[in-house]
Amino acid sequence: MTALAADSDGHVFSQPVLFMRISLFITCFNDTMFPETGRAVVRLLERLGHTVEFPMGQTCCGQMHYNTGYQREAIPLVRHFVDVFREAEVVVSPSASCVGMVRHLYPAAAELANDPKLAEEVEALRPRVFELSEFLVGKLGVEDVGAYYPHRVTYHPTCHSLRMLKVGDAPLRLLRAVRGIDLVELPQATECCGFGGTFAVKNSDTSMAMLGDKLRCVLETKAEVCCSADNSCLMHIGGALHRQRAGVGTIHLAEILASTGTETEDRHGL
Repeated sequence: MTALAADSDGHVFSQPVLFMRISLFITCFNDTMFPETGRAVVRLLERLGHTVEFPMGQTCCGQMHYNTGYQREAIPLVRHFVDVFREAEVVVSPSASCVGMVRHLYPAAAELANDPKLAEEVEALRPRVFELSEFLVGKLGVEDVGAYYPHRVTYHPTCHSLRMLKVGDAPLRLLRAVRGIDLVELPQATECCGFGGTFAVKNSDTSMAMLGDKLRCVLETKAEVCCSADNSCLMHIGGALHRQRAGVGTIHLAEILASTGTETEDRHGL
């Protein structure tokens, strides 16, 4: 199996895809509320020839605690994550926000713990932790994953994927290669949907105003489905679409990429 890659001068060439042993970091949010996303990641990566492992000891990464002022309380979760995934060849997650926590905030947590050994272990692990789309496009050099999804779709890029991980257009490059898809550009796509974890609870009026703007943009596309790389944002957007009986579904990027039109587990978000 080969994938397209480019050298520093922009010359495109084919290179063999390395088959890897991938540890799935599902995140507590997905594991509890959106397990179909985890199953889709496994189907997708195994279809591409990789071995997927699921470390049973994994728990919350500590993002919710850390971002709401409980940084010291998050430190035991940081230690546990490092313990669970220390030996992983590569860690892949369908959550940009949780990967952002590991890659960008774990060093600060280790510093707060005043633990040089933990800091060293975090530095060794975090370059091996990837969000799904950046892993596929950036690490493997794969854009066409053999997906088939005959629906009108718009893509909402999440704040963590854009501003913290800087995945760029990797999700869109993957979606453009999906057979049968009618991909429609989302107006004002880079605007936040208003979720922001506990922000949506503590600042509900502001959150709902931001969400209202996002919904207007989604409905303007006349898409059947709104897709994103974070189920937390999709829960926020999808809840409002459902309350308005808008007839627009939501689905995680992984589920579109895992869809081939033949599996009984294909879900259309409708």
